[in-house]
Parts: sequence; C-alpha cells; structure tokens
Amino acid sequence: MSRVRADKLVNRAGSGAPELTYGAQVLTGMGITGAGGINITGVATAGSFVGNITGNVTGNASGTAGGLTGNPSISVTNLTVSGDQTVGGGLTVTGNMTVDGTQTIVNTSVLDIADKTVGIASTTAATDATADGAGIEIYASSTVASNNKTILWQRDTGCFEFSEPTKHKGVVETVAAASTHTDASGNVVLELDMAAATTFTHTIPAVSSAGRGLNIGIVSFKNMPADNGVANGQSVTCIFTQASSAHGGATGAGNTVATNGIGATCNIAAFEDGSVKAGVSTRAFVGGGTGAASTVTLSPEKNDIDFVSFFVQYTGGTNTDLKSYKVYVTKNGGFNQGGVGV
Repeated sequence: MSRVRADKLVNRAGSGAPELTYGAQVLTGMGITGAGGINITGVATAGSFVGNITGNVTGNASGTAGGLTGNPSISVTNLTVSGDQTVGGGLTVTGNMTVDGTQTIVNTSVLDIADKTVGIASTTAATDATADGAGIEIYASSTVASNNKTILWQRDTGCFEFSEPTKHKGVVETVAAASTHTDASGNVVLELDMAAATTFTHTIPAVSSAGRGLNIGIVSFKNMPADNGVANGQSVTCIFTQASSAHGGATGAGNTVATNGIGATCNIAAFEDGSVKAGVSTRAFVGGGTGAASTVTLSPEKNDIDFVSFFVQYTGGTNTDLKSYKVYVTKNGGFNQGGVGV
C-alpha cells in the first residue's frame, strides 16, 4: 500500500498523535499548516523562514545566518558579537560602554561631550610615571615627519609642554606669599616656589633689634624645572614692602645696603623626574657694568614697595652643578601711593 487517504491520523489507542518513526517528507511546493503549535525538542533546519515570530525564543542559535532583514525589535540581555560589525543608523547606549583594543577611530565632523572633564591616560594604578607624555596631539601632515602639534605633560619638568607658540588675549598670573625660614647659620631664607606662582609678595618685618633678622639673607628658588640636557629659563617677581618702621643697627631698614642686598646669595633647587634635587648656591648678576654694586638694594623709606624680578637660566648642564645656572636680578621700585586723586 503506497498511499493513505484520511482526514485525521491518531495513534492506535485514539488518544494522541501518531509517531513518525523515520520522520516525514513534504514535497516541494507543499507545506504543513495548522492552527496549533509545533513542538520540536531536536534540531529544526530550514533553508529560509518567512513570517513573524511571536513570543520568546530560547536556546542557542548557531551556524551561518543568511541575514536578518526587516525591522525587528530585539531585546537582548547579554550580547557577544565576534568579527567586524556595521551599524547603518544611529546607536544609543543608555548604560556604560567599555571599548577594549589598541585603537578607537571616530570619523565624525562634530564630537560633543557632555562631561566637563575628559580623562586621558586612565589606568587602575595612575601615577606621574603613567601620565608622562599624555596630552593632545593634532595631526598636521601625513607626509612630513614630526609635524604634528602637541600639548603634553612631561614628568621630567613637571610642566605641560607646547610644541608650538601660544597666543593669549590675556594672562592672569598667580600671586602667592613668599615663605621664609632661618637656616642653620641664622640667615633668613626667602623661598619662592616656582611651581606654585610667578609673582610673590613679602613684607619686611618691623623689628627694633640690631641683629640681622630683618634682612633677607638668601633667596631660594624651589622647583626650578631643569631636565638634564634641556636648557630653559623662568622669570619670577617678588613684590617687597619695606618695614613700616626702621629698625636699629648699622644696616638701617631691610636689605638697603649692598652687603646684604637682594641677590647676594641665591639657592636653586632643581626639579626633575618628579622630585626636587639638591640645591646649589650662586650669586646673581646685576646690571650697572663692571665695578657696580653686586646686589639689588631695597628702597629705604618705610612702606616703600619694590618690584624685584629674577630670571633663572638653566644652561642644560648637570642640574646639580652651580655652573649650570645663572640668576639675573633687576628692581623697579620706590613705589608709594601718590598724593593726588582719591
């Protein structure tokens, strides 16, 4: 018997579906239709699928897919994709996004970032060493070597370094109070931290003793950037206000005679690779020609204000050798408020 004609097929007991021991083959152009469901516990293989899938799909899909077309709405809790992928439309990520790899390229004409700060050189154990050389690089040529423009932080000097000149509409300087301490020889040391400010203030104290305590004995330049072999220089200004009253003794008011003038002794403590090096001492260069006074003296009247400017030059030699430094000092002073006007 090669053909069975029946409207319904049930098992022998009439209580369920019959078992197709060796499966069933549907001829080309035919199909299996019905209003009920199809439950398959094994593998379902199809050359193509047409129609909608309603409900949940569980389990794993493997093999090579010909493509998913149309406008499917897919909700996936965890998705792992291998190989290169292309998103033709917009992509919105509502959670956090981590991008691993060695290079991320953003080919867009506008890049908007809502965060007020942008982190660079991020790592789980960030240090000055890991931040060394981090910054911004602007590509300026694909053919000329070393033509890119950079703003980089360098650990050697503790500074941001610009590869190109900068133009500013206005520059606001940081003004800080100079600190003082007394060394083992009793000299008053005026310390100017060159990493903290470019302009400092110091008021000569009013004392009545005949001792040296009123005069600045040593001017110390702390944290002078001095990367071995790389010459540079830095300017710093100190605004001195003379004592409100003269003190006794032969020296008069503070630092008013050449023997104890500003710049007689200068101490320079270089900064390199994240630390301050051992200081070196030298004398400052003062204008006026050969045989002129070797220091800058402060104005003698009480409450006089003097601007004393220093230029510390590092020649690029060993940064713990005094021969590698020159200090130049000038004064523009004797300022007092005028008697005309408000």
